[in-house]
Amino acid sequence: MKPAIGVLALQGDVPEHLRALEAVDGQPVAVRRPEELHLIDGLVIPGGESTTLWRLSVAFDMLEPLRKLIASGLPAFGSCAGMIMLADRLTDGAEGQQTYGGIDMTVRRNAFGRQVDSFERDIALTGFAEDDDPLCAIFIRAPWVEQVGAGVAILGTDQGTGRIVAVRQGPVLATAFHPELTPDRRIHQLFVDIVKDNT
Repeated sequence: MKPAIGVLALQGDVPEHLRALEAVDGQPVAVRRPEELHLIDGLVIPGGESTTLWRLSVAFDMLEPLRKLIASGLPAFGSCAGMIMLADRLTDGAEGQQTYGGIDMTVRRNAFGRQVDSFERDIALTGFAEDDDPLCAIFIRAPWVEQVGAGVAILGTDQGTGRIVAVRQGPVLATAFHPELTPDRRIHQLFVDIVKDNT
């Protein structure tokens, strides 16, 4: 059975994540309402704009249900703004900004600069079968991880700055970059495998 993996469809790179999950044997479904959450085995939180995602989550009554589900063990993967939303702590967050939490880390919003400072760069991966092959990552107004707790595994670092850009804590995965915008499916495959191991 293919795991049913929701893509939070409030804002951001929703179609790109749906296509990427389909390519790695997931069964993707767009999720917009709290009542749809019981139908999924895992959830992707796409890139976009984290303050908009936070406000839309409040408006659509998704913030508290997602916090509870992730805290109770629902596998989740966040890219870019999704990484921000999975952080337990933020640096330079908007006033009053809230997250879903799930990873014991401190994330800095827009750490790599503004939209005009977007770039592509190879990152070093660990914990993958193809450890020797760097991943070409696309960073768009991207965050980075400033600090992680003892239970967080660092999966990727930016080779230009040495900053942490991919992490995992249990069934929760996050990247500062956008793997959905490249043909390299290793990150999505890892998440589908996490979901399968969790069901």
